[in-house]
Amino acid sequence: MHASLKTALFTLSWVPVFISVQQVCGQLIWIQGRSMQPSLNPDSSLGTRDLLLIQKYGLRRADSFSKGDVVILHSPIDPEKILVKRITALQNETVKPRSSSYPKKQLKIPPNHLWIEGDSIHSVDSNSFGPVSSGLVVGKARWIVYPFNRYGPIPSKSLDME
Repeated sequence: MHASLKTALFTLSWVPVFISVQQVCGQLIWIQGRSMQPSLNPDSSLGTRDLLLIQKYGLRRADSFSKGDVVILHSPIDPEKILVKRITALQNETVKPRSSSYPKKQLKIPPNHLWIEGDSIHSVDSNSFGPVSSGLVVGKARWIVYPFNRYGPIPSKSLDME
């Protein structure tokens, strides 16, 4: 067997392992949009985007989420669309929506649901569509990988709730 064929077969044998790791453990994803500015994509007007390391394991336990976590989830309005938002309230907590157009002035987050918001005030988030099921979450953002000058943990934001 030729060395190049052996190398190709060896490489192909690792493809299922790579796919499994991405589906179960974590992966790298590029972030688009401005809803998480300034924490993520602060220079998007210059055409740069953040590359994040996403944790995918351990998301189904009751204590999986904390206020301040940045999560990647399917949109409750369009499941084909992926959102990146920060958790600002957990199940059984009371929240006051920041949008005057939200139908309630205050609400209690139902079990297995989260209140998510973008860091930018112009974000489409729970203030538009309400609490989201924690089952829509596909991962937690853990680390900015690129651009290299921003390499490090996801920046936190003060979550002082009124």
